[in-house]
Amino acid sequence: MPIRIPAELPAQNVLSNENIFVMDSMRAAHQDIRPLEVGILNLMPNKEETEVQFLRLLSNTPLQINIDLIRIDDQAPKNTSKAHMDAFYRNFEEVANKKYDGLIVTGAPLAHLAYEDVKYWDRMQVVLDWARRHVQSTLFSCWAAHAAIYHFYGINRYLRADKLSGVFPLQVQDEHDELLRGFDPTFYAPHSRFGEISIEQYESVKELKVLASSAQVGAYVIASQDKRLVFVTGHPEYDPDSLRQEYQRDLAAGLAPQVPANYFPDDDPNQTPLVKWRAHGSLLFTNWLNYYVYQNTPYDLASLSA
Repeated sequence: MPIRIPAELPAQNVLSNENIFVMDSMRAAHQDIRPLEVGILNLMPNKEETEVQFLRLLSNTPLQINIDLIRIDDQAPKNTSKAHMDAFYRNFEEVANKKYDGLIVTGAPLAHLAYEDVKYWDRMQVVLDWARRHVQSTLFSCWAAHAAIYHFYGINRYLRADKLSGVFPLQVQDEHDELLRGFDPTFYAPHSRFGEISIEQYESVKELKVLASSAQVGAYVIASQDKRLVFVTGHPEYDPDSLRQEYQRDLAAGLAPQVPANYFPDDDPNQTPLVKWRAHGSLLFTNWLNYYVYQNTPYDLASLSA
């Protein structure tokens, strides 16, 4: 698919080297179609790495997509330059009057903070309510998934004693839901989180359905009946080396982390990680774009309503 991104965004070179079709604004302007408008609210400190990961997952569809990278506050992230943020990100206020076919809200390294103690929680709540009115379908990842469940349904996560870290097998719970179309009955996805919400808590909300889960991981993919909200508690976007980098970072910080499960051969951190999640990660986002976004969004986004 052609992803329309700014011509100088560093992610363009990375994706082009992977033979992923991206185009700049000038080329996109000559295509006489109505592209999908998709925003990415990037809450991760390393913005550039996260950009590549999610843009890669949005790449496997014939639909043209215009991407807006969105920031929630003006504070410079510690792992991304101010120049990068100023050049490629739009403040939420700049897009608050715009309507989107799809929105992705990434995770954030805020596991041990109460939501009310997060510095931008008030603004986050504004964005969540805005998305219900301005976005056809919003996909929340990891921390953002739990935060959105808390905001919309009042269900708070609890914290595990040990971080859930590794690549875990999951089972499809609803093979007929379009979001999991083409999935194997058992598939894999990376997880890296302390937060937990039980399957029973999700199922207590009438408008939610658990689409994929496992006994070890709990709920992995949850969606609202109207397809407007999707919650993914893991990290299908992760690079092959992401869990290794997190493990080494936690080791250096003296946190005594457990070796990520089912990730290194023989659980040996000196070996090359086993990668067995990327195909299903790509399929999840392709299905979301096609069945939850494209098949349901109005041609005229101005007519989108809550």
